[in-house]
Amino acid sequence: MSVTHSEKQRLTAPDPAVLAAVEAAVPGITRTRATDRLGMAHDASHYLLTPQAVLVPESAEQVAALMRAGLPLTFRSGGTSLSGQGVSEHLLVDTRRHFRGIEVLDAGARVRVQPGAVLRQVNARLAAHGRKLGPDPASESACTIGGVVANNSSGMTCGTHANTYRTLESLVLVLPSGTVVDTAAPDADARLRALEPELAQGLERLRDRVRGNPESVRRVTAQFALKNTMGYGLNSFLDHDTPAQILAHLAIGSEGTLGFVAQAVLRTVPAHRLAATGLLVFPTLRRAMAAMPQLVSAGPAAVELLDAESLRVAQRDPKADDVLRTLTVRDHAALLVEWQESDPEPLAEHERTAERLFPTLDLAVPARLSRDAGGRAALWHIRKGLYASVAGARPSGTTALLEDVAVPVPVLADLCDDLAGLFAKHSYERSVIFGHAKDGNLHFMLNERFDTDLERYADFTEDMVAAVLDRGGTLKAEHGTGRVMAPFVRRQYGDELFEVMREVKRLCDPAGTLNPGVVLTDDPHAHLRDLKSVVTVEPEVDRCVECGYCEPVCPSRDLTTTPRQRIVLRRELAAAREAGDHALAKRLEEEYGYDAVDTCAVDGMCATACPVLINTGDLTKRLREERHGRAARAGWKSAAKHWNGVTRALDLALDAAAAAPAPLAEGAARAARAVAGQDAVPQWSRDLPRGGTPRRPAPAPAEDADADAVFVPSCLNTLFAPAEGGPGAMAALLSLAERAGVRLRVPDGIGSLCCGTPWSSKGLTDGYEVMRRRVRDALATATDGGRIPVVSDAASCTEGFERLTAAASPAVRVLDAVAFTAEHLLPRLPEARRLPSLALHPTCSSTRLGLDAAITRVAETVAERVVVPDGWQCCAFAGDRGLLHPELTASATRAEAAAVAREDFAAHASVNRTCELGLTRATGRPYHHLLELLDRVTTP
Repeated sequence: MSVTHSEKQRLTAPDPAVLAAVEAAVPGITRTRATDRLGMAHDASHYLLTPQAVLVPESAEQVAALMRAGLPLTFRSGGTSLSGQGVSEHLLVDTRRHFRGIEVLDAGARVRVQPGAVLRQVNARLAAHGRKLGPDPASESACTIGGVVANNSSGMTCGTHANTYRTLESLVLVLPSGTVVDTAAPDADARLRALEPELAQGLERLRDRVRGNPESVRRVTAQFALKNTMGYGLNSFLDHDTPAQILAHLAIGSEGTLGFVAQAVLRTVPAHRLAATGLLVFPTLRRAMAAMPQLVSAGPAAVELLDAESLRVAQRDPKADDVLRTLTVRDHAALLVEWQESDPEPLAEHERTAERLFPTLDLAVPARLSRDAGGRAALWHIRKGLYASVAGARPSGTTALLEDVAVPVPVLADLCDDLAGLFAKHSYERSVIFGHAKDGNLHFMLNERFDTDLERYADFTEDMVAAVLDRGGTLKAEHGTGRVMAPFVRRQYGDELFEVMREVKRLCDPAGTLNPGVVLTDDPHAHLRDLKSVVTVEPEVDRCVECGYCEPVCPSRDLTTTPRQRIVLRRELAAAREAGDHALAKRLEEEYGYDAVDTCAVDGMCATACPVLINTGDLTKRLREERHGRAARAGWKSAAKHWNGVTRALDLALDAAAAAPAPLAEGAARAARAVAGQDAVPQWSRDLPRGGTPRRPAPAPAEDADADAVFVPSCLNTLFAPAEGGPGAMAALLSLAERAGVRLRVPDGIGSLCCGTPWSSKGLTDGYEVMRRRVRDALATATDGGRIPVVSDAASCTEGFERLTAAASPAVRVLDAVAFTAEHLLPRLPEARRLPSLALHPTCSSTRLGLDAAITRVAETVAERVVVPDGWQCCAFAGDRGLLHPELTASATRAEAAAVAREDFAAHASVNRTCELGLTRATGRPYHHLLELLDRVTTP
């Protein structure tokens, strides 16, 4: 077939009448800047539509008001959907920001959730009860309940028995008419019949129509025996009798086309604490499939397929073991199997069964199960990282597509052969096939250039559709119909059931205002329109697959932009320049400065969540470097050369500000910021402490040469006085070490040493290099050529010193003071007089450094009950960022502060002085360094 790809104007002016209607319905929720619209135009799919406006409602009542206005609406929450159901050229409704409620019910047996709650956060709340949600998609760290419900999510272990449809108890649904239906209410059916009589009667009529047609019953039963998210869930008409329950279950998987799910109550499943995992490698894929009946009969929770190309990719993973790495892959395939239990004996029985079963299988290499956490994590890392490994290495300028289908398990090997043949026929290289073998569910990936190869993609799709349907399968197993498979719904279900679906849509949404073009369409080429073409921009940007995994961990996500949005806006800026749209490029540049550069905390948490390991902070640092003038670079380089004097001057300045009348000091800071700029002058406020204590060298208590470690106190000790009632981290560590009989040496010239963060976070490379050379030389001498470790008393400084000394010769080992204390001091300290409770704020640096276990050990020595409050994330104080842009820290800490306020803790702690300042400001409670509290409870 011949397909043309037309470029639309990237940003047209929104319709004034539409904006006026929104403002009349719900004032103050409309966002129409170029950055707002283009930043939300991108999701994880390969479609790109720019909304006229982004709407940010705060309640179900506001959503109902929008619906009553008859406006075309598309709901968007996590933005991790892959089929185009989360993008729109109309009005895009952000349901993530204000719909995050989580309420655990019946000791975890059920949970009430709102659409903006992230799946992982829901499971974290349920973990204390030994429960979790049934759906377990690979995107659980970023996907939200809105998408889980809208797409009928499943995953690796839940199959069809514990997916969203099967675990739904009730929901609150806002219909396009504005009617709100709570299906948990005893009078839900009566209310539906009274308020929406045509809808209630129509659902009963369709129920009888489907049940009265034997062919429809046969087809629906066969289709929904598979994982199936194609079209509407017509199994609702077979499984449920009353209009309210039929409607509730039709809403599952409806992708926001029938109503807005404002709240859902879901039944939970056990979160098994024990597991045994193994990788079974077979000579061919068909032999792997031949083993499936025996494996499934042994009751594994998961059986994941990796084809030969997947294994080749996996071999390059750093976590691959020697067996996998040395395998000569030809036609091999592997099954990743896992058994899960809550108690040791049932798991041991599974292991004994597996030991008897494995020798009977036609394996290419011997296999065994392992309970080892590290080994199991490595195997799952490899499996979950397949998409990232291939997508991250794709050619610049291409778009990654991840598709999924399902067929009956007996024909799964045949479909794998079909797909491999289609990849070859259409010249798709490095296209991996993997998936949930136990469910007959395959995922496969393509790299495509839609601006040049659209006809190839169209032809491949036609051939793939035929292959799947010829084998009795479904064209969408988990990812939703969206736009990508909407033209093929009739082909999969036939005319009769397709007409039933059309009637469902007409009954619920007679004007067709909800998510137009998604799930059902009469356009046979709809899947080939509005495809995402990716421009080449820069290394930090080009690897991004726009999956959105970074967004839940980004501290600026509720204030300005997320890492994904920072990247897509760079792409939009490049596209505008390439198209000669200088006006749009100028607008984007102006808005990007504050939204993306100034308010990025450069905390690196995005890299911990990114499947292709992008640290957007690196991009921000480079952009900050580019806008520094010669005077700024020279000034900061000079500061690095005279750091001792600079920190002492700042110490005195804070003392002077604290001594002056607060209005005078605050006014002076505001005036200076007005002249020099908000990103140049910190805003002093009366909640800041006085200046701190100058750092001074000190030999070890015994002979200097006998020191056990070199202690490099953070310059934060000089800048800021300790929290009220505490000695500060520097004094606390020295006191603890003395009590434990451990000898610490503070090196000569300590006042001039710094971890380099003040320069690296601003992209000031000249000053950073000055400090790097000084620190390397000083620490090489102080550690006796690396013989003893370096200890830092602020987590961010520990991370900074690690970077500064990387590849140093001689090698220097850097430890955080909390880790050093947990390993070397705790065993030698007297028994602690534990506090009743402690609110603990781990930091972004401590998380990246892997300090969680050490922090937990010290915290549990300090207090009987340790709580990391709900809503915890990076506080975004980020050195001086919280002083330059206090609104950033206020936004980042809002949820955590609310959780802290709900309980009266005996103490509050963190492991970094600036984080203590940020949390003290947010909560009004004094935060101390964790070691200060340890010093207090172990002092005789």
